[in-house]
Amino acid sequence: MATPAQDLDPVLDKDGVRLTVDDAIATVTLTNPAKRNAQSPALWRALTEAGRLLPGSVRIVVLRAEGKSFSAGLDRQAFTPEGFDGEPSFIDLARGGDAELDATIAEYQEAFTWWRRSDIVSIAAVQGHAIGAGFQLALACDLRVVADDVQFAMRETSLGLVPDLTGTHPLVSLVGYARALEICATGRFVMAEEAVSTGLANLAVPAGQLDGAVHDLASAVLAAPRDAVIETKALLQGAQNRDYESQRSAERAAQARRLRDLAGLGE
Repeated sequence: MATPAQDLDPVLDKDGVRLTVDDAIATVTLTNPAKRNAQSPALWRALTEAGRLLPGSVRIVVLRAEGKSFSAGLDRQAFTPEGFDGEPSFIDLARGGDAELDATIAEYQEAFTWWRRSDIVSIAAVQGHAIGAGFQLALACDLRVVADDVQFAMRETSLGLVPDLTGTHPLVSLVGYARALEICATGRFVMAEEAVSTGLANLAVPAGQLDGAVHDLASAVLAAPRDAVIETKALLQGAQNRDYESQRSAERAAQARRLRDLAGLGE
């Protein structure tokens, strides 16, 4: 039985993010339930740092959040003229040059990109509200297990903005263009049943069973040899960008590597 994440000494614990590691499983926890785990540039930098601190032994990364909400999205302080202490406000960013603005958004996006690395499988455990940046953070993971009280919503358009934290690509991949547009343009809530039926979530369980369900899923993934999971993940990730014949070729090449490795003939 794995040690509960809260009982482990943290590798990182700052700006609303805590990283713990228990052998092959790392847990990233959002730790500001009083603000419903609202997000900020400092939190995004901490998430990026958590990805960089993962030991090579880690195969599974679980993303979870304390409190009743996974994440209520971007902290509304970002929309005030003063913004966050020590950070440029959105107004300041808008007044900057194109290259500077692009580089700043790219830095923010780094917190959302590493979850799909080929050497790990990431699992988001999502309860309560997952709105805007919270929705996009859940979408950044490979897999999502949700509580039956989950409420996904993409509210950026209602604020005159667009989802820019890497959420649009996985959303379209999971639910298709038409439904993705409808979800984003209306900002409506997507509940647990719809999340599972449309592919947004792999599984929905009662809130009290969320951690256990994620543990069971992680254990099932860990039961397979690491290199086979890595090769399979790469095949599936690349399938959308290959035609049928190219995917057949990629499968053959991957299987040849696995067979040689199993026969002790790998490089």
